[in-house]
Amino acid sequence: QVQLVESGGGLVQTGGSLRLSCTASGRMFGVNLKAWYRQAPGKERELVARITGGGSTNYAESVKGRFTISRDNAKNTVYLQMNSLQPEDTAVYYCNADWLGSSRVEYWGQGTQVTVSS
Repeated sequence: QVQLVESGGGLVQTGGSLRLSCTASGRMFGVNLKAWYRQAPGKERELVARITGGGSTNYAESVKGRFTISRDNAKNTVYLQMNSLQPEDTAVYYCNADWLGSSRVEYWGQGTQVTVSS
């Protein structure tokens, strides 16, 4: 009943910017959009950024100062603003949500591809 859909990925040159969006649809009561992850080929999925219910944020060291996570509750959407993109940022980016903070119930989007060329 809950779907997460990411958008905004694409091909960009080194130093460019992209803004990713993830919108929840369906049954949204209790859905907590909380994080962005990414996975590059042959690599483990890694946490890129997270945002708490109170608005506090955390970032991976590799993106700190370049990426910003934000949320618009009225639009049921979480964003990831990515600036100064580097080839190392190339990956499929996924948004993540839980339900009422439960570790047993999580939702994932289908992912959006980000490719940074030099």
